[in-house]
Amino acid sequence: MAGVQTSAEIPRDLELALEQHRRALTGYCYRMLGSTFEAEDAVQEAMLRAWRSFDRFEGRSALKSWLYKIATNVCLDMLDGRKRRARPMDLSGAGTPESELTTLPEATWLEPIPDARVLPEAADPAELAQERETLRLAFVNALQHLPARQRSVLILREALRWSAAETAELLETSVPSVNSALQRARA
Repeated sequence: MAGVQTSAEIPRDLELALEQHRRALTGYCYRMLGSTFEAEDAVQEAMLRAWRSFDRFEGRSALKSWLYKIATNVCLDMLDGRKRRARPMDLSGAGTPESELTTLPEATWLEPIPDARVLPEAADPAELAQERETLRLAFVNALQHLPARQRSVLILREALRWSAAETAELLETSVPSVNSALQRARA
């Protein structure tokens, strides 16, 4: 096929370019999913999708924006899959009325993530402190109670400090829609 690159023809620089975003993407996916293991799976899937579809990357947006779009779609797919996936409480048989009162919500499955997996190696101490704040378990727990789109808008706008226009482009929506979702998420 003319114009289609094989993986052997894709520059080695692509691998390095993708890898330089791994920590930031892991932090983003962790905030979206609330699980270290699911975040790593999501990043791996996003990297794989990016590698496979690089020949279709037209360069109209930055590589970073393109990767975040892929990672967002992976996370949204995984969150949608949670609705269909059997959870441990679903597998335990019939419950009693008392068990319904003592069953812990799904947010108790949240786990902290080691700083080394998500924080930049050399960063300004003020930026590092702000980044840590958005990775605290309490913040990630609160995020899990938001609908997926509001969650992604809040993370992109507040934690990653993307503009409303960048966020709207990534989510393929309008700036007023992003601002509205951000207001609802903050509430």
